[in-house]
Amino acid sequence: MDISVIKGELVNDFNGIKIGSDQAPKRIVEFMNLRCPYCKKWFDESRELLDAAVKEGKVQRIIKLLDKDKESLQRGNVMHEYIKNAPVALEQISQAYATQNTWGELSLEGVAAFAENTLKLEQQPNEGTQREIRNEAEQANIKFVPTILVEDKIFDESVSEAELRDYLNL
Repeated sequence: MDISVIKGELVNDFNGIKIGSDQAPKRIVEFMNLRCPYCKKWFDESRELLDAAVKEGKVQRIIKLLDKDKESLQRGNVMHEYIKNAPVALEQISQAYATQNTWGELSLEGVAAFAENTLKLEQQPNEGTQREIRNEAEQANIKFVPTILVEDKIFDESVSEAELRDYLNL
């Protein structure tokens, strides 16, 4: 991922799913797509560390579910429509990632049916937020998911736990 083209200063902390206190000293902004296997890797591998940091009030997570045009990620765009805001969002995202291999190859209509009938999720009125996140990503020149920002640090799922701890001052 070429981070030199990303304009981190154009990334805001108000669009997206907020997990944790607004008073936390660090914010981590995560652009993800629920169909992306690399986003799943990031989510799974960082979850324990980030959950603890949020619980301790050290970090606020802002998850931005980014709709992508790429055919293989469009199923994630559909699943994004079913994720509520905090506090249940993390559990719903976890459910979506845990079942990604099941719904990931379905038709777009099949993904919606899976979300409703299997995961028991309800479609959310978040079209405006999804559009704002997509516009924000375009303005900031964020092309790939996952893209994660902590202050002036920009990285993807390949960040080590030690690097992440350092970026978050943990």
